[in-house]
Amino acid sequence: MSVLLGCIADDFTGATDIASVLRREGMQVLQVNGLPTEGMIYPDYVDAIVVALKSRTEPVNDAVDLSLKACDWLLEQGVVQVFFKYCSTFDSTPTGNIGPVIDALMTRLNTFKTLVSPGYPENGRTVYGANLFVLGLPLAESPMKDHPLTPMQDSNLMRLLSTQTKAQIKQVTWQQVQQGEETVKSEFESAQEETPTIWVMDALTDDDLITSTFAAEDMTLLTGGAALAQGLPALYRKKGWMKEESAQNSMFLPKGHSLVLAGSCSTATRGQVECFLEHYPGLSVDPLALSKDEQEYTRLLQFVKEHVGNTPVLIYASDTPENVTAIQQELGQDIAGKLVESCLARLALEATEHFSVTKVVVAGGETSGAVVSALQAKTLLIGDPIEPGVPWTVLQGEKKVGIALKSGNFGSRDFFLKALSRASK
Repeated sequence: MSVLLGCIADDFTGATDIASVLRREGMQVLQVNGLPTEGMIYPDYVDAIVVALKSRTEPVNDAVDLSLKACDWLLEQGVVQVFFKYCSTFDSTPTGNIGPVIDALMTRLNTFKTLVSPGYPENGRTVYGANLFVLGLPLAESPMKDHPLTPMQDSNLMRLLSTQTKAQIKQVTWQQVQQGEETVKSEFESAQEETPTIWVMDALTDDDLITSTFAAEDMTLLTGGAALAQGLPALYRKKGWMKEESAQNSMFLPKGHSLVLAGSCSTATRGQVECFLEHYPGLSVDPLALSKDEQEYTRLLQFVKEHVGNTPVLIYASDTPENVTAIQQELGQDIAGKLVESCLARLALEATEHFSVTKVVVAGGETSGAVVSALQAKTLLIGDPIEPGVPWTVLQGEKKVGIALKSGNFGSRDFFLKALSRASK
């Protein structure tokens, strides 16, 4: 048996997150950026394939279409289970895209059962009473309430899903999880056949997530955050599908200069920007100026050119919720976001082509997707994590570039510095 697990991630940082978790647990992982191309060849020792889509904030129908195409390709590769990966803060809107994609995948896989488990205890995301908490705060009271694209103003996952899915929604409580795998499995088996059912899983620890994974061993579709996947390699070994020992890919980052690009406006990324600027030079993007002509882009490019040979450089669009709202009101939400993404992606491309930049750190899921697309690399070799869920990777193609893709909400205040320190070793 070759490819066991096929993952569909709704953004690029989420893809590297789950790929990193699976690699840490001993699986050989290939990440494909965007829909796989016809006839794409990959190594025959791959245990898991992660397809990174840019579908989180796309129109619902487009997100569903992309996810189904990714699913069809993964099924052609013979995967045993499909995993739909979304953010551990359940980034969504009242109409989608998480619920509609789950419904579509259940139909395509001819299954009536799946679970929803975004918890990521190592990164402070826990679920209790079907309510999602971020670093101890209810989701709706966390900084996610001000997210410019997917403001989360309800903490209850069952309510959030109720407006998005046609399936019935049930809860597996933390107390049931504590009773063990068989109790949870009995709950799964209690649902009526032919009635699509989604279970929202409580989880306060990694052990809770592993219990859920083992209880769901017969489900063809799993959905959740990256941490839910950590128990799958052990489950596959238990079933005899994987060896106890799995050799890891060796990965070396190419020599050259470093560039940091921050498109996220999350609280975590803003703190990381502040920390970086205490040590190295950086320049902020003016979206309003960017919308008028090329002068703003030229200014940013010149700054990179002048500094990158001597020191790591940061270009950032991270700003306060108030300023972001003001810019969106003037330019429009979609236009403002795409202007910034396009600008940072162009900078990454020019810096790697002309300024000997070989290592790029990117903050923000949408920005990461734009940067990877601009660099035109279809696959990533997954390396060791810088911090939980964020590995260094190497783009595979004619030009080798090391890249770290960080979700806007992830990472310690000195994450950028840690990434650069790891890259220099």
